[in-house]
Amino acid sequence: MSIKKYVPNLITLCNLASGLIALDYAYNTNLVMAFVWVCIGIFFDFWDGFFARIFKAQSPLGLQLDSLADMVTSGVVPGVAMFQLLANIADLQDDYNLSSDNFYLGILPYAGFIITLASCYRLAKFNVDTRQTDSFIGLPTPANALFIMSLPIILHHSDGEGFVFDTLSNPYILIGISLLSAYMLNAEIPLFSLKVKYFNWETNKIQVVFLIWSILMLFFFQYLGIPLIILSYVLLSVINNRFLTKAAH
Repeated sequence: MSIKKYVPNLITLCNLASGLIALDYAYNTNLVMAFVWVCIGIFFDFWDGFFARIFKAQSPLGLQLDSLADMVTSGVVPGVAMFQLLANIADLQDDYNLSSDNFYLGILPYAGFIITLASCYRLAKFNVDTRQTDSFIGLPTPANALFIMSLPIILHHSDGEGFVFDTLSNPYILIGISLLSAYMLNAEIPLFSLKVKYFNWETNKIQVVFLIWSILMLFFFQYLGIPLIILSYVLLSVINNRFLTKAAH
């Protein structure tokens, strides 16, 4: 039996291992390193599918294994990160001598796990949804994980001041972001595929435009560009869907 058959699943397990390391960092409130390991896990998540197609090793086992690994890396870790953000806002405000409202309740941080619950539902739905073979309906969990995990990085680089810091250190906004995340994961919104199958402008123009836009966002906004890119992906897909609908009529 060819060893090539096992390569994609081994890469998937590397995704899971990265997620477990990220989870350890997240529970110990080192959200910067958690972000790094989530990115590594998402890197492996991309290549397992690539090698499965190249080696013709796609299988039902690989599909289930991929979702189980994503559940940890892109589902549990972002939920824990949001939990930690909500749980440590009071300390964060004290560190920068900011006034603090009496918002803090012991139960509030658990709202962050809405992200984990929504990710689980999205992954289960993806496995049985035959419409999502070449594109996505709803935000993929890795993209959502990058969206959530970028928030503590942005806070880390904001130096405790400015509009961005004030916004992301507001617990009600963080809960709103968690609810938005849960909605985007499971919304019936078709999102264009990021895969390039044919090297020509006509079939890849939206991917090329999005790539250029993403590079510009990262160049001008740095870490803040990450959530802007994810939101742009959803918005550009909605606009693209409108044009496709009009063209069909």
